[in-house]
Amino acid sequence: MTRGTECGNFIASLTVIAGPEFGDQKGHTFVIRKALYGLKNSGLRWHERLSDVLRDMGFIPSKAERDIWMHDCGDHYKYIPVYVDDLLIASKDPSSIIKTLSEEHKFKLKGTGTVSFHLGCDWFRDDDGNLCYAPHQYIEKVMDNYLRLFGKHPHNAHSSIVQGDHPELDTSKLLDNAGIRIYQSLIGSLQWAIQIGRFDIATAVMLLSR
Repeated sequence: MTRGTECGNFIASLTVIAGPEFGDQKGHTFVIRKALYGLKNSGLRWHERLSDVLRDMGFIPSKAERDIWMHDCGDHYKYIPVYVDDLLIASKDPSSIIKTLSEEHKFKLKGTGTVSFHLGCDWFRDDDGNLCYAPHQYIEKVMDNYLRLFGKHPHNAHSSIVQGDHPELDTSKLLDNAGIRIYQSLIGSLQWAIQIGRFDIATAVMLLSR
């Protein structure tokens, strides 16, 4: 299994009539090839291009999750989950997929190689050789951010929910605008932690989000 981040350019052709600053070429029609970064529809154009490329390579999207692409090789499947422009390649020969993307379709890939960190998760093998993932570095980053904001670490808890607690009945003073932004940021960090494996805090974060 390997991963890669696509950083290639989307190319569009535009035309412009050269002005006097172009000297002898004034009045000529120039064709501009420009990267379409930062436009409102850049994300959609990127997704469309990648989808066309993957289909050309024999992949089809999963019916359960459209951003998981599969290729039936007869005795096994190849998979490419896509999150925006981050790819995770599961294949017996991932180097051939990387070569096709980079050489034939001109994608500029970076960070290719055996997966060790992807979308906030550490990837590793256990003693039996099973591939595992856990958000160790992400949780450490959240803890460091908490320490930076409040000058101390949060206290340890055996359960993510305190028995008999009813946050909806809380009568403490409301936060100001700055406090609201900090609270929303902390909740957002916890929501992403749930997405990448900390399912045990889902109910607590849901209550706090409300």
